[in-house]
Amino acid sequence: MLAGLSELRRVAIVPALNEEHTVPRVIDELRAFDPGLDVVVVDDGSTDRTADVAASMGAYVLRLPFNLGIGGAVQTGFRFAHERHYDIAVRVDGDGQHDPSQLGRILEPVLAGRADIAVGSRFAADEGGYRSSRSRRLGIRILAAVVSRVVGQRVTDTTSGFQALNRLGIALFAGDYPHDYRRSRRP
Repeated sequence: MLAGLSELRRVAIVPALNEEHTVPRVIDELRAFDPGLDVVVVDDGSTDRTADVAASMGAYVLRLPFNLGIGGAVQTGFRFAHERHYDIAVRVDGDGQHDPSQLGRILEPVLAGRADIAVGSRFAADEGGYRSSRSRRLGIRILAAVVSRVVGQRVTDTTSGFQALNRLGIALFAGDYPHDYRRSRRP
């Protein structure tokens, strides 16, 4: 466990759409990283048993009545964290594309006070990292090149949902999150 983390109220936000088969592993991996981490699964209008499976594993479950898209689901999670006064939030997608054992790497700059929000990259792994479709990879690379040029530092994954935030970051995303941002998800 990272120094100082155990004294903080912390939550994992897990947006999920039809992830009944992957959400148990995600929850187990989050608890393996930090047994004191509260887990909230935001069920974004699933038609499968995602919410029931997550609840049976002891996660808080926020059931959206219909699919709002990733922006609405994520903001719902951040509103939950903000309204309940969590000090730290991490975000990990319910499809298992992020490795919760790596949360320490994105939490460290937030805990050290060097960042309010830290974002991990699915493409930083030397081998065995996340693989998406060829067209999606091309789009992500183009967007990453543009963003890197604008901010003056290398950014490899501008659409990553692997994040750590302090109270300021939680408040920011609870109040405003891009609702029109949608990515394709498995049915």
